[in-house]
Amino acid sequence: MLRHAARRLASRAAVAPTARRALATAEVPAEAAEDSTFVEAWKKVAPNIEAPKTPISLMQPRPPTPATIPTKLTVNFVLPYKSEIANKEVDMVIVPATTGQMGVLPGHVATIAELKPGVLSVHEGNDVTKYFVSSGFAFVHANSIADIVAVEAVPVDQIDPALVQKGLADFTAKLGSASTDLEKAEAQIGVDVHSALNAALTG
Repeated sequence: MLRHAARRLASRAAVAPTARRALATAEVPAEAAEDSTFVEAWKKVAPNIEAPKTPISLMQPRPPTPATIPTKLTVNFVLPYKSEIANKEVDMVIVPATTGQMGVLPGHVATIAELKPGVLSVHEGNDVTKYFVSSGFAFVHANSIADIVAVEAVPVDQIDPALVQKGLADFTAKLGSASTDLEKAEAQIGVDVHSALNAALTG
């Protein structure tokens, strides 16, 4: 699977720069499409049974990309158990991507970014709301909509500094005494998360 993915990425990298720009700026259809290939294949196998719905048929149509860059960025921020922010217009968000802090403004190029433990900040004028996120993904669409999905998140102002320091000390001790690869990996994750928490409080 990884080999196939690498070949696909390599083939995309070989596309001429002008072609890549054309793909990046191409208009994405606003209407949801039916998976016609699947439907035709289903009819051949079970002609008397209606084809089941596929994910592409259940997706809501994407709003068209505006001709001009909007003045606001629309943000959706969701966790597995609740929606933290829904269709909120803001000036900017900064997400803790694995490649570094990434600022997203209206008109940002379409991007998918993996998140690492760190601070997600939402900027509305002079107001900045900060959340600590454990991991997840940020999906930035060409129509100035950003969908942020996190496994866990908590407002930074609700974090207890004493518990963070204790957790960092505990996991650092566990890392030093770990004897198996599993123990080392678990302790390292704890150290990384608590170090990021500590940086969020002191940064």
